[in-house]
Amino acid sequence: MNRAFSRKKDKTWMHTPEALSKHYIPYNAKFLGSTEVEQPKGTEVVRDAVRKLKFARHIKKSEGQKIPKVELQISIYGVKILEPKSKEVQHNCQLHRISFCADDKTDKRIFTFICKDSESNKHLCYVFDSEKCAEEITLTIGQAFDLAYRKFLESGGKDVETRKQIAGMQKRIQDLETENMELKNKVQDLENQLRITQVSSSPAGSVTAKSPSTDIFDMVPFSPISQQSPTPTRNGTQLPPVPSRSTEIKRDLFGAEPFDPFNCGAGDFPPDIQSKLDEMQEGFKMGLTLEGTVFCLDPLDSRPYKSFVYIV
Repeated sequence: MNRAFSRKKDKTWMHTPEALSKHYIPYNAKFLGSTEVEQPKGTEVVRDAVRKLKFARHIKKSEGQKIPKVELQISIYGVKILEPKSKEVQHNCQLHRISFCADDKTDKRIFTFICKDSESNKHLCYVFDSEKCAEEITLTIGQAFDLAYRKFLESGGKDVETRKQIAGMQKRIQDLETENMELKNKVQDLENQLRITQVSSSPAGSVTAKSPSTDIFDMVPFSPISQQSPTPTRNGTQLPPVPSRSTEIKRDLFGAEPFDPFNCGAGDFPPDIQSKLDEMQEGFKMGLTLEGTVFCLDPLDSRPYKSFVYIV
């Protein structure tokens, strides 16, 4: 039986599900930067990245540069990295793309996570310096991942089924529109043949305009006449011109806009929704590993002190 999350019994979630699903949990931190890594998981992977970015920070500090401050907003929709004052989003890391998250055992301020970039598909390691709450931030990301995974299981299948139904309705609508166009073309051909027959049967030299033929109910049949055709008259009164199909907004016989399956209350579905759902499923299937480890340079003290692993 699959388990969403496996952790030690003495560790409990710190926030209510509503706080992460309806709102977000904010944290202030300093952003040391991000660097590309070769693997989506691994203590050694993040240790090398932290060492690299810490070294770069010392160089910048010696040059008088300050480490930029950021605000982290953690929710079931991802981890947003914002500029604190302007609230401009610098990075938006979706949870199913985050595969590894760790905090430092010796330095309570340092934490990091690995996220797969949505554009380049490269694995990037983000490193932060917080105010002695690195472990809390790590656990918050883990809780958000757990809630997001459960939400995906509850709604993911429904979204796929809804998309299949909409695709079926789309196909039916296209078939009906094609059939409707074929019928209109047949009606137009019959009207043209009838008009030719009437002209050929009129007396020679007669210039009297013939009124449109009527059916058994003495009604003029429908004729989709274009703007370039001569406007027919009846009882000496000119009929209003029929608007061109090209300039007419697509509406049905009753003046209503045709049914749009992408605007029926189910939300907008992008063309590549299936690939996005597959991507989310793959990301959640990989799971999120939470670890507390040592990022210092001392090789004698490099044992992890806790390990939380998602098993999907």
